[in-house]
Amino acid sequence: MNAVASSIDFVVTDGVGTITLNRPAKLNSVTTAMSADLLELVARVGTGGLPSEVRVLVVTGAGERAFSVGSDINEVDQYPDPWRFRNRRDYCDALRSLRIPVIAAVNGYAYGGGLELALSADIRLASTTASFAAAEIKLGWIGGGGVSALLSRSVSASDAALLLLTGDPVPASEALRMGLVSRLYEPGDLLAAAHELAASIATRPTIAAQAAKANLHAAASMGQEAAIQYEREMQAICMGTDDAAEGRLAFAEKRAPQFTGR
Repeated sequence: MNAVASSIDFVVTDGVGTITLNRPAKLNSVTTAMSADLLELVARVGTGGLPSEVRVLVVTGAGERAFSVGSDINEVDQYPDPWRFRNRRDYCDALRSLRIPVIAAVNGYAYGGGLELALSADIRLASTTASFAAAEIKLGWIGGGGVSALLSRSVSASDAALLLLTGDPVPASEALRMGLVSRLYEPGDLLAAAHELAASIATRPTIAAQAAKANLHAAASMGQEAAIQYEREMQAICMGTDDAAEGRLAFAEKRAPQFTGR
């Protein structure tokens, strides 16, 4: 399946969906129209309202320069007041709402809302030419797409403060040291590596993969004992699925399991 909507490309291949922000001349900055289309597309992916089931999602940017530099600054003043801006539907919230695993393939600048978009993914891979910045403070405001909460879960308190208080970019090598990304690749290899990882995850049983993601989110927002108890409840749900029975049988029969998503 292929789809194009207001500078957003979408392709599904073998259970892996790929969203590409396709506005490279503007460093893949997100217009209000793009944001609306991204929200609609993510909603369709999340509810299974697509001809092909999407089990893993990859998000990237078009071109060699940028993943995304966030919202198009030229459109910010179109909001009549800060309260309307605050109440806008946010594309980062939409991405985080997905139950399926999300991989960000960061191919260049991930600044402002672009950093928040990358942080909204479950796994972040980057090219060696990528860079990351919470740049809003240099313009007189701070990010509002979850950057503080998401950074504090991903890097040390000191590194989070460094990014948020300076607004200065850090290169891919420093992002790897911080734990902001998991792996680095040469620019020409990044997307293929992201798709290879996504394809591998897509072979895992759907319910177990979504339960694993839900457990990670629970661990970040609950106390330890509550999170462990939640994990046990989710484990019990998984153990009762057809896929878990198939996994045990395949192990006993020394063959590859055939998962069905039930």
